Amino acid sequence: MDRYSIKRLLPRSLYGRAALILLVPIVTIQLVVSFAFIQRLYEDVTVQMTQNMVPQLELMLKTAPLGELALTERAQTLQLEAQLPGEQIEPRVRFYDLSGRAVRDTLRMRFDELTGVDLVENRKMVRLALQTEAGIMEVAFPRSRVSARNPHQLLVLMLATGALMTLIAYLFLRNQLRPIRRLAIAAEAFGKGQILPYYPSGANEVRSAGGAFLNMRSRIERQTQQRTLMLSGVSHDLRTPLTRLKLGLSMQEQSKDTDALLSDVGEMENLITAFLDFARADATEELELCDLTELITGIVSNAQRADQSVKLGQTPDHPLNLKLRPMAIKRALENLIGNATRYGTNGRVSVDALETAVRITVEDDGPGIPESQREEALKPFARLDASRNQNKGSGVGLGLAIAADIARSHGGSLRLAESEDSGGLRVEFVLPR
Repeated sequence: MDRYSIKRLLPRSLYGRAALILLVPIVTIQLVVSFAFIQRLYEDVTVQMTQNMVPQLELMLKTAPLGELALTERAQTLQLEAQLPGEQIEPRVRFYDLSGRAVRDTLRMRFDELTGVDLVENRKMVRLALQTEAGIMEVAFPRSRVSARNPHQLLVLMLATGALMTLIAYLFLRNQLRPIRRLAIAAEAFGKGQILPYYPSGANEVRSAGGAFLNMRSRIERQTQQRTLMLSGVSHDLRTPLTRLKLGLSMQEQSKDTDALLSDVGEMENLITAFLDFARADATEELELCDLTELITGIVSNAQRADQSVKLGQTPDHPLNLKLRPMAIKRALENLIGNATRYGTNGRVSVDALETAVRITVEDDGPGIPESQREEALKPFARLDASRNQNKGSGVGLGLAIAADIARSHGGSLRLAESEDSGGLRVEFVLPR
């Protein structure tokens, strides 16, 4: 049923719907007034004026048998043009001439002798052909005597007034919607991690919404700053005893027990580092304009120098300048490359410049992730089955979660799929342009 719903035909934007609400009543009123006033009033006036001409035409019919001289004198008296004998007149009325049709129909109803009415040859004159005993009498008189003058003036006045009022309403509507657009832009930018200057304006309801947005943004900024400070303190408090413990174990005589304890301490350090990276994300980094292609090339080069089996695939041959947090992007891609080389033998990184987004793809030739578990894999501390984790190091389940969080903070997304080339995992890191 949704396919046939009228909602599919309506504009999607608030501006389009408001304009529709404004224009539909104006156009409807103009159509109703045009029909009721022009169709009815002008036709009635025309019929009445034509009926006033009937006695004069009847008098001309009575004068026709008296001869051409008497007919001419009577026509001059009645301010008519008459000719006897005259020519047959072809009935002609324009299809859009409403008052002309009223003249023709009224005369036909009153005169059986009427053989033709011409309102086309001369738009300012009415030409009639009447059958008399002496032959066809041709009569002509000004159109203004049977039809209301300048009926189009009402249409012109209505159209001009409607256009003027529509323009005024458009300007007023644009001023009312501008604060809503500014609020939407500020909210969208804040969702991407950008802080744009915004001041509430417009109607009271829009000002209230703008004030609520500013209060919300301030609370989120304060919470982010408090979280960053707290995590800095937690990082220091946790690392200090771990460092002392690691130093004490290294000074002990080497044995299986001390090696196991040192391994546990190292795993705890990795866990703390991964947790702090996830909780901190990119809260302390400012946006800056950078070339994404150059950034990714450097990340892959660093991974290759670290003996990670990864190569750079397809990349654009032109710079991709985007406003990003380069350290956060680097952290996310390093996690994805680390996962690719940990669970697979070889990894590949490629970049595609789409019309509205940039897609960074990281692929491996490992066992991949089943489709039913991909949503679970993006959750923090998610550990999948042994087929993917077997003999692959000490991952803590935060790599994909950190990358997904960084992508969302830039207004993008992280998608998991199966690699068509290697059969392993395909991770798409999408950023808006």
